[in-house]
Amino acid sequence: MNSIKIKGRTIISKDSPAYIIAEMSANHAGSLQRAKDIIYAAKEAGADCLKIQTYTPDTITIDCDNQYFQITSGTWNGENLYQLYGKAYTPWEWQPELKKEAGKVGIDFLSTPFDRTAVDFLEGMDLDFYKIASFELVDIPLISYTASKGKPILLSTGMATLEEISEAVEAIHKMGNTQVALLRCASAYPAITDGMNLRAMQDMERVFGVPVGLSDHSQGSVGAVAAVALGAKVIEKHFCLSRGIENPDASFSMEPQEFKQMVSDVRQAERAIGTVCYGPSEQEMDSVVFRKSLFVVQDMEAGDILTPENLRPIRPGYGMKPKYYEEMLGKAVRQDVPKGTPLSLGMIADGKIQEDEKLEG
Repeated sequence: MNSIKIKGRTIISKDSPAYIIAEMSANHAGSLQRAKDIIYAAKEAGADCLKIQTYTPDTITIDCDNQYFQITSGTWNGENLYQLYGKAYTPWEWQPELKKEAGKVGIDFLSTPFDRTAVDFLEGMDLDFYKIASFELVDIPLISYTASKGKPILLSTGMATLEEISEAVEAIHKMGNTQVALLRCASAYPAITDGMNLRAMQDMERVFGVPVGLSDHSQGSVGAVAAVALGAKVIEKHFCLSRGIENPDASFSMEPQEFKQMVSDVRQAERAIGTVCYGPSEQEMDSVVFRKSLFVVQDMEAGDILTPENLRPIRPGYGMKPKYYEEMLGKAVRQDVPKGTPLSLGMIADGKIQEDEKLEG
């Protein structure tokens, strides 16, 4: 599996922790200062990267009032596309300043271009990598042009068929660019966890041999944590200072404390996944003694025979392993053995068992 590097630093790979992106989108609500505050809040909440979107109403659609440009359902029901994007876009003159601010904070900076002019603009900002939105996955000319810049690409796959994903990945590869990660996405706002189908994310990893992740528009952390448990190496969530600040994306964005809790949950999930390991862990070592072992449960004199009445597998674990129980029955003890004594091989008159077995006690 390939990895993704920026500035010589690996940020996404098979062995890396999940790379967590806070998507600002429209949550600046028209305020440059709020946009800067979001950057600081995202860093404080544990995000690795702050993402914006680079478009204007004129670069993403046209100003037209006919039926094709009206939204008739969902979160933005009743909006006209051109008017909606006019409310949501991040002014381009802000973007170099926001990138600089992210550098001060120590958080990576990423953007989604929606046409060639946006790519050229972001190249002028010396952007390190790009995100392609789910709705643009079918815009092969845009994907090819973005890939031609030789920068890593995160590609969201909401709504996409396997064939469409293949076409997009092939377009990137044709440009000699192999640094790509695929993000599973439910392109609904807000999305519901029932529609995530995260096993498709795992299948994309199998089919394309690239890092995978989740671009998540659902509420809460369940989707992100489940995705990480299934192998996600990228998590993207919309981020706002408060859902009370009115803007087109507020309803499906996380507030700082929620985002911070999600990051904590994701990191805890990663620790729980751990590595392939057998035998007692460090935290289990004190518990090993409470396993069962063979104990003499009646007073015995030298020469007495071990029987089910005087020998039992019980807790704790100071005696021989219970697997030797049948073998010990019928053997004589060579010494007096008080009730409550853990059985050891040295107590047995005929103290022989399979030599390839390791005894305890």
